[in-house]
Amino acid sequence: MNNSEKLAIIEKQRLYFASGRTLPIGNRIMALKKLGRAVRKYEEKLLAALKADLGKGAVEAYMCEIGTSLSEISHMLSHISVYSASSVKHTPITLFPAVSRVYKYPYGNVLIMSPWNYPVNLTIEPLADALAAGNTAIIKPSAYAPETSRVLREMIEETFDPEYVAVIEGGREENAFLLEQHFDHIFFTGSKNTGRIVMAAAAKNLTPVTLELGGKSPCIVDGSAKLKQAARRIVFAKYINCGQTCVAPDYILCDSFVKDELIGYIKQEILRQYGRDPLKVSDYGKIINRKHYERVKRLIDRDKVVHGGDCDDSGLRIAPTVMDNVSWRDRVMGEEIFGPVLPVLTFDDIDDAIKTVEAHDKPLALYIFSTDKENIKKVMDGCRFGGGCVNDCLMHVVSSEMPFGGVGESGIGSYHGKAGFDAFSHKKSILTKPAGIEVPLRYRPYKKLANAFVRMLLH
Repeated sequence: MNNSEKLAIIEKQRLYFASGRTLPIGNRIMALKKLGRAVRKYEEKLLAALKADLGKGAVEAYMCEIGTSLSEISHMLSHISVYSASSVKHTPITLFPAVSRVYKYPYGNVLIMSPWNYPVNLTIEPLADALAAGNTAIIKPSAYAPETSRVLREMIEETFDPEYVAVIEGGREENAFLLEQHFDHIFFTGSKNTGRIVMAAAAKNLTPVTLELGGKSPCIVDGSAKLKQAARRIVFAKYINCGQTCVAPDYILCDSFVKDELIGYIKQEILRQYGRDPLKVSDYGKIINRKHYERVKRLIDRDKVVHGGDCDDSGLRIAPTVMDNVSWRDRVMGEEIFGPVLPVLTFDDIDDAIKTVEAHDKPLALYIFSTDKENIKKVMDGCRFGGGCVNDCLMHVVSSEMPFGGVGESGIGSYHGKAGFDAFSHKKSILTKPAGIEVPLRYRPYKKLANAFVRMLLH
């Protein structure tokens, strides 16, 4: 697709939105139902594409990609009438007589830039939110997951007219071209570095953005934690999708008193979930491409590996790996890992753990395993992060009832459920006054009595 064709699609979407056809709730519901039917129809093709791009097995792919997408669509269908309804607000006496009401109105033509690590889920979920809110959408999937991108384009082209929803494939050139255009909202999921590029480009047109980024999400384990259960949940969350999850626990920050016991349970759990040779497990997954594979390999310090570390250069696979005696001076702590490598650091006091987290960029997620209510409260109150779990990992992102998003370096804005609907909506505040009734206090010439009355009302 050349640039003229891309511009033509964007212009058609602007005209389509201007026609008002996306605004009726019935039309939005129809679009969401079509999207749900399309995902179900293309399920097998999407599963095959995810296997080709990321090595995902069918169960994991359905659980983390197909199923969660359908869940968000279902949630929107069940709640769209409530989310789209206007709300009456209190009117102060100074504005009497009047009615104050807030209306939700779609932004218009939005751009959704999705990543490669969860290419179905992180395309369909924001698309469902955008359609529910009444927008048209251009989808730009990642070129790093080409098979999934191809199937998504095929699915969307069969389901929607391009003036409503369209997929534009390609790499950096297409990204740069799209970011030069004037969209009404940009929704981006990806790395912090690319997020800065997106935000800078959006600023030229004063376009609002939602940025879902990442960071080094800590997993704090204190001395009161149920270690065996903690290990099971940490291993699940860290190594799913071969570690390529933005909210995976990036590192463990563990009470030094229980560190060795925890590592022992983690080793047992890796063996239980992945066997003695994970590289031979067909549905374990792979690193997305050689560039990222070599990057993750360089983060592994062989002298500090206490489990795993095996690599398959031809298959771009790295076994679940644990590193001990790690410090912030090590290379593995210098960037978001985004791979199946789990470094373990220690603390002696929960206040020191909090200081460690706060000394670094605000993470997208934080997890704490503890049965000590005081420690849990200290961490929740003392650390700034996007969201997280107590005595679990990852699972907070599954719920459509809670907003998901980062803070600071880990993102701007949130989505899922109502938060997703609001992310693609502008709130219009409208004050309605009855015709024929007049309160003369605000008009010149100002009299002494009127001045005293105004001061009393506004005090």
